[in-house]
Amino acid sequence: MVNKLIASIALDLGTTSIKAGLLGQHGALDHIVALPAPGITVHGGRYESDALLYATIVEQMFDQCLTQVGASPPLGLCSQRSSFLIWDKANGQPLTPLISWQDNRGAASCAALRGQEGIIRDLTGLRLTPYYFAPKLRVVLHEHPQWLDRLVRGELLVGTLDTFLIWRWTGGKHHISDASMAARTLLMDVRQLQWSPVLCQLFGIPLNILPQIKPSAAMKLWLDNGLTLQASLGDQSAALVASVAENSAEALVNLGTGGFVIRYLPENKYNQNGYLRTLVYQDKNLHTHIAVEGTLNSIAAALAPYPVNECRVEDLAESDIFCLAEPSGIGAPYFRNDIGIRFSQPVEHLTQRQIATLLLEGIVFRVVRILEDFHRESALERVYLSGGLSELTCLQQGIAQCVPFAVFRLQQKDSSLQGAALLAAEMAPACHREESRILMTHNAQSLPEKYRRWKDWFDSMLNS
Repeated sequence: MVNKLIASIALDLGTTSIKAGLLGQHGALDHIVALPAPGITVHGGRYESDALLYATIVEQMFDQCLTQVGASPPLGLCSQRSSFLIWDKANGQPLTPLISWQDNRGAASCAALRGQEGIIRDLTGLRLTPYYFAPKLRVVLHEHPQWLDRLVRGELLVGTLDTFLIWRWTGGKHHISDASMAARTLLMDVRQLQWSPVLCQLFGIPLNILPQIKPSAAMKLWLDNGLTLQASLGDQSAALVASVAENSAEALVNLGTGGFVIRYLPENKYNQNGYLRTLVYQDKNLHTHIAVEGTLNSIAAALAPYPVNECRVEDLAESDIFCLAEPSGIGAPYFRNDIGIRFSQPVEHLTQRQIATLLLEGIVFRVVRILEDFHRESALERVYLSGGLSELTCLQQGIAQCVPFAVFRLQQKDSSLQGAALLAAEMAPACHREESRILMTHNAQSLPEKYRRWKDWFDSMLNS
């Protein structure tokens, strides 16, 4: 048995892995265990897995954690957002697979509701895309209209993965979701923190079938295994809690499968100009913590065919060719699905490494453009890099060369897990941040100068 001075247990319901860990009294995460999440089957654009197998794996991890502690510390939960299922209230058996956030079946809903996108954006702070819960659920209910009647009668229940597991862990007593998860459904009014009758009507989803919205912290839900669920929030929100101090001039740049740049809204005010409004979490005092977010789409897929690990910092800005590196379309604040990977000139004569360098430049410049916009609204002083791609020296150095503030790389490997643990233990966000400053190895001005020219090319392309 480990030291009994455990502040909280944390559980991260990831897409590819499920992790658990113990948070010590000083905010350090330890004794992390991980198991593979159930495999996802892909049929066309449909991504599905087994929710009951997911529950079984999670319960195994609970058993491992509980053998390590002397008491029952509070539990912090973070979850993949927008993955959901429908299940039978009487016996807990799923009627659907766990439909992943990656699932594209909601595209038909988005096409049908494109004319209502302004209303959706105003109420949710989000764009209308197939990733979210509401567009996918709308399609499922169209395909199975008999389920809608049973949902309205209360015979069936629907919810995201966190809602399903909490319902199981409480013996069916609680059909709930926290504010941060509800905010990513396209059904919640982000200002009122309530399910929106207008949005529910647009998507054809009765408001009364949805789970009750709870604050993300101080939940005080007693579970059947003896633990108390104290905090629950979305995985990206949890990563922000672990990585960036609120009421500070800081931003987080996460570079992984996709990328996002995010900062808390200074005094809850920001001219979004196309950026996403993200509800990070609602605390025990019912105060809502809001952030603004820019996104990069599918950057890992753009880099995958190329030897990015061979790229050298000194090769950045060696050519006059400009690049965009988002194969599935440009993300926030532009949302241009018609523009994918693009070069300003032909690249057939270039080596694979030279093309990889151009793609890395394209990622750097998009990140820097977002940071520039954030900095213009409210001054930034520090930027933190996280995610697997942030290990690439070219990305680290490129961002550091092009921004006027300090750049750090986070060393912590499990930010979402740590954020959930901190919130459950009622510790300060980012109180145990492990970081290293990115020191520039080259003082050349060629990359910042190329960035200025890239902006002209990029703006011209957007306006053409």
